[in-house]
Amino acid sequence: MASSPSLPMPRSQSRKPLGRMADWFRQALLKKPKNASISSESHLSGDTQLASQDSAPPPSLHSVTSSTPPPTHRDTSSSGRWSKDYDICVCHSEEDLAAAQELVSYLESSSNKLRCFLQLRDATPGGAIVSELCQALNSSHCHVLLITSGFLCDPWCKFQMLQALTQAPGAEGCTIPLMSGLTRDAYPVELRFMYYVDGSGPDRGFLQVKEAVMRYLQTLS
Repeated sequence: MASSPSLPMPRSQSRKPLGRMADWFRQALLKKPKNASISSESHLSGDTQLASQDSAPPPSLHSVTSSTPPPTHRDTSSSGRWSKDYDICVCHSEEDLAAAQELVSYLESSSNKLRCFLQLRDATPGGAIVSELCQALNSSHCHVLLITSGFLCDPWCKFQMLQALTQAPGAEGCTIPLMSGLTRDAYPVELRFMYYVDGSGPDRGFLQVKEAVMRYLQTLS
């Protein structure tokens, strides 16, 4: 018995699977660019952020440094008040130490903060007495001589007076005599060419000594 020839499948049935496959590929192709665009956009946005971070300028020095100005330093040039260690060297007799200390305390506690050398207080321990005195006179702008009866009777005080005059023989106002408890007749002959401060007043002449020192220091600036 001869086999019957096979009949072709209906066209609609043979194309159905193919149509579904074509639709799936079509959807896949349509979705792929969308996903690619999303990933590319996210990648570009990440690169943009990195680029913006890389291209951001570094913080300026003003933003990281302190706003406090650098400390200023006192002028230590070769001219002016600060060219020497002391403003005043006070010369006195040993028995007038208390009066000299009161004078120094007054000058140092003033608004001008005058720097005083008092030998028994500021001399270097172990140093030679004469060398210390000469160094102090040389390192001071002004020399105040506290002239009393004890000063006139002490050979060491006369040596101090002569050394003070030798250090600045032509500087007017550098050596300031302060007469205390003496009459004009007792004024030393070596100082007759200069005026002295009268210490018989209520403030014992301390204010006048300070003003004389300040006038001299103003000539140095």
